[in-house]
Amino acid sequence: MQNTQNNRQNIDWLCINTIRTLSIDAIQKANSGHPGLPMGAAPFAYVLFQNHLKFNPKNPEFFDRDRFVLSAGHGSMLLYSMLHLYGYPLSMEEIKNFRQLGSKTPGHPEFGHTAGVEATTGPLGQGSANAVGMAIGERKLANLLNTPDSKVVDHFTYCLVGDGDLMEGLSAEACSLAGHLKLGKLIYLYDSNDISLDGPTSLSFTENVAKRYESYGWQVITVKDADHDLDAIDQAIMSAKKESNKPSIIILKTTIGYGSPNKQGKSAAHGSPLGPDELALAKKTLNWNYPDSFHVPEETRAKFSEAGARGAKAEEEWNKKAKPASLKDFIDQNLPVDFDSSLPHFKVGEDFASRESAGKTLNAIATKVPYFFGGDADLSCSTNTLIKDGGSFEGVNGSGRNIHYGVREHAMAAIANGIAYHGGLKTFTATFFCFTDYMKPAIRLAAMNHLPVVHVLTHDSVGLGEDGPTHQPVEHLMALRGIPNLITLRPADATEAKEAWRFAMKSKNAPVALVLSRQKLKTLDRSLYGSEAGLAQGAYILSDRPNFQAILVATGSEVGLAIDVQQKLDEKNIPVRVVSMPSMELFLKQDSALQESVLPHSCKKIASIEAGITLGWASITGRSGLNFGVDDYGTSAPANKIYEKFGLTVHSITEKVLNWIPKP
Repeated sequence: MQNTQNNRQNIDWLCINTIRTLSIDAIQKANSGHPGLPMGAAPFAYVLFQNHLKFNPKNPEFFDRDRFVLSAGHGSMLLYSMLHLYGYPLSMEEIKNFRQLGSKTPGHPEFGHTAGVEATTGPLGQGSANAVGMAIGERKLANLLNTPDSKVVDHFTYCLVGDGDLMEGLSAEACSLAGHLKLGKLIYLYDSNDISLDGPTSLSFTENVAKRYESYGWQVITVKDADHDLDAIDQAIMSAKKESNKPSIIILKTTIGYGSPNKQGKSAAHGSPLGPDELALAKKTLNWNYPDSFHVPEETRAKFSEAGARGAKAEEEWNKKAKPASLKDFIDQNLPVDFDSSLPHFKVGEDFASRESAGKTLNAIATKVPYFFGGDADLSCSTNTLIKDGGSFEGVNGSGRNIHYGVREHAMAAIANGIAYHGGLKTFTATFFCFTDYMKPAIRLAAMNHLPVVHVLTHDSVGLGEDGPTHQPVEHLMALRGIPNLITLRPADATEAKEAWRFAMKSKNAPVALVLSRQKLKTLDRSLYGSEAGLAQGAYILSDRPNFQAILVATGSEVGLAIDVQQKLDEKNIPVRVVSMPSMELFLKQDSALQESVLPHSCKKIASIEAGITLGWASITGRSGLNFGVDDYGTSAPANKIYEKFGLTVHSITEKVLNWIPKP
């Protein structure tokens, strides 16, 4: 019996050292990377994958798999080694091409690029919040799809976090909410090695992490010797899995760069290759007696394959379960055939702030699309995004459709990304537009990873009035437009707001920002003006005149202003075309023929009207264009007074256009 146990332990440590040496060989070959985390975290990563994680490497998309997020994404070579050794489609050639152009092993893990990578991580804290979103997604889908006889959705979310992750304010926001929601199927593995890039964490991080997480409402488990005690690691994970009413954090005391005689336990192991001499010494210290680089002992291959076989069997059993017909629609984000019939109709003469009309549309969507849910940053009464009769999301059983994120804008956006990464749900967030300043890192990652999250952003300009410049976005529209693959829509009236939501619901590979007004906007008579269907092309002719001498391009609340200017210019016998441009970036992606039909080159006089900075509008109006906007911070006053201050009035714009257009 003793010999059997020793043999088991020997093969376990051989597997762990295979993970370590494969990682440091790849980092050394690239002459770039972070060896410290893979060397220190290999024991607990191995125990997790080998004994607990439910996955099938032959089908990385197995829907009821456990999710594993490497939030400490700089340690990417740990994950790549695990994926290769556990049989995912990641070849040894890709391991050898770590951090090289076009490889499947980029410097930080990239979702959709490498099979088995559940989230793009690297910016610290993002993965920790994504994992909260995945756990929310699992609970929501379990509530929607499970029956007493068949648990179609029943899995855990694991997240490897480091000291840097827990320093980020984002992790505090996300973990506070996770504890409040009692997300029992969320488990953090905290690689607590007390070292960061600049030196010991004592330079900046001396809080009691265990007490902090206890105060959040988490179960806290500590493994004092995670360098050697595999049984303690195993027991800790089992204890975490048994706790159904609290998320768990397992504090694993490790040694960064374990096995490197001159660098272990030091910041020197964090972010630079060991170097040829130290790499050789590390292998000697680890009793690694194989002369070749990138060596995988044959006996470890068989051991690693056990976990994949267990996962394949789990998927086989899952496939036998009765599945609701809606499961495929949830996964594929298919809209009901009668989806459009549910959307509201807005009558001419009924004026709405676009936050109101968008809110009515959101609620109509909710009645038809069961996989649609979301939340706000403590502002639903202002953003009009509460799903009526939807109830508050409850993290234990997954009931409720309204997530109360609290005043946690960054976490809200990153958690929404996690819900989207998980799959099977369409989610939205909501807050004031100005607070995208807090959300931008997560919005950028959503765009990078083609996550179809919808961000409802109200109080979209100086038109919000008396709250003043701190709450009045001016540079924010152009900031969002500059994010590749993010679609920013600023609707002109209630009908365009409805169309914007229709577009957002059909978006499957890009996030959408709906930028909405606080002030009321006139509902345009579409029998007289261009169809709102033009929104999908980014810009369309709203109101035309024969032989127009200029084009007024406007967005959102300023479209009505452009119409009024057009009518005033009619009185002066100056015909102008009015173009509504709800999405500059969508328009700029259209083919040249469509762009020419809306903004013909023959017209040399194009003016923009938007209550935001004018920087960037030259791409539409050209060098000789005229741009009306707000190139300074706002002020506290009623909206009409602010518009007067910045010259966004019919009189001011008309006079400048008259002086700009050549006299006949």
